[in-house]
Amino acid sequence: MNRCGCGEGSQRAVVVISGGLDSTTLLYYVLDKGFEALPITFDYGQIARAEIRSAEAISRRLGLKWMLVDLSGLSEIYKGATSLVDRKLEITGSFSRQIVVPFRNGVLLSVAVAYAQAVGAGHVFYGAQGSDIENYPDCRPEFVEAMERAARLGTGSGVSIRAPLSSMKKSEVVRLGNRLGVPFGLTWSCYRDSEKHCGICESCNNRKRAFAEAGVSDPTEYT
Repeated sequence: MNRCGCGEGSQRAVVVISGGLDSTTLLYYVLDKGFEALPITFDYGQIARAEIRSAEAISRRLGLKWMLVDLSGLSEIYKGATSLVDRKLEITGSFSRQIVVPFRNGVLLSVAVAYAQAVGAGHVFYGAQGSDIENYPDCRPEFVEAMERAARLGTGSGVSIRAPLSSMKKSEVVRLGNRLGVPFGLTWSCYRDSEKHCGICESCNNRKRAFAEAGVSDPTEYT
């Protein structure tokens, strides 16, 4: 199965990994397709520091060179706009505008493309998945296509930007990850930062629902 349409082989690929379920499955998928994966994670001042620790642990487990980029200054831009960086805003249990980080994928993909150019990687992958398309414009196929066009114009190269999970529901991503041997217990989805997932934020609820719909045992510890 090659959903990404980018060919097989040992090409270099930068993979944006947050430490969450989707991006970790994507990393395993990219490796399964024969790419040399270079995982990159971003600190944009998010409250959930655990996701950064998860991204590092997963990358180290796979023996990959992990890149952490400090964009924590963005928290000043996002203050008052999103509860993922502003503790004064409510973290809701269902989708709301205040859990959206404005243009996050646009910002992060731009840096990922710069990294790809610096290290000679021809591909950038990120973990947008189909269940997010309705609420998150920067997960939609037309956004991916536009970002790829901009990246090629801005670099003068044929760099590709791919979101191979964008046609899959989150439960399908869980099934794919299960087949690929993803260590789901190491991944982090919660918008809060604690020893265990809170179990009540929008992201935790989506995670629980995806495992249930997929019929895959959920190894997550919830409070």
